[in-house]
Amino acid sequence: MRAARLTPIARTGAALLMAALFGLAPAAPALADDSASPSPSASASAGPPTEAGTDFRTATAVQQGERATADASTGDYLYWAFPGDTGQDITVKATVTFPSTSVTHAASTWQIDVYDGLRRHQPCRYGMASRQAAPGATSVELSCTLRTVTSYADTWSNAPLRGAYYIRLATTDIAQTDLGLPVQAAVEATASDAGGSAAADGSVTPLVPRESASVVPSGGWSSTWWSARWLWSAGGAALAALAGIGGYALTRGRGRPRDIPREV
Repeated sequence: MRAARLTPIARTGAALLMAALFGLAPAAPALADDSASPSPSASASAGPPTEAGTDFRTATAVQQGERATADASTGDYLYWAFPGDTGQDITVKATVTFPSTSVTHAASTWQIDVYDGLRRHQPCRYGMASRQAAPGATSVELSCTLRTVTSYADTWSNAPLRGAYYIRLATTDIAQTDLGLPVQAAVEATASDAGGSAAADGSVTPLVPRESASVVPSGGWSSTWWSARWLWSAGGAALAALAGIGGYALTRGRGRPRDIPREV
């Protein structure tokens, strides 16, 4: 009896079946690896933002320490959003530059306003949040240092809580003939640690509106259960215990007095 010959297609199918049964993979022809050369979009590093939003919902997200820029016109409202965490003293700086091709015909007043995640206006502890640019000025600089950001506060205090913060830059007083002139705006938010004296009991969820979900610190939100107050509390308890032991040792005397014999 003659053995049946397998066609090339049958032999290929049998090889694939054996590979599937015994966990073997047939050798595949080498293909060019497209991932070896990264695409321009993947290799290009994302730099600081170069545009600004026009309201709270479209505010451009920026990290602390990044200098965001935007080309705008006088009369525009520019918005940025950045994260503010517990125990930080935040300082916002803004610079408005008038290009050499732009000629201001009159003085103009510029102002920066900072709002928290509840869109509550936060006053400046110190700084120049509003400043007037003289006619023909080339630039004007503004700054605003907020109160220390806390993790918890009473509703009546209007204290700045951790979460998203919004920067609004606009001109508040300008001549009608100067409206629409090109300007260049730059803002930067920096923060320093206020220390354990600013720690508060309790915490709230970071106030980050849905439209600003990308406003998150690069290292994530800090934990609120630990603060330097724990160290102060432990140190105070240890000192109180030592004071109690020392006071007892000084006042306990030499023990019970000896019995004095009675006279007969």
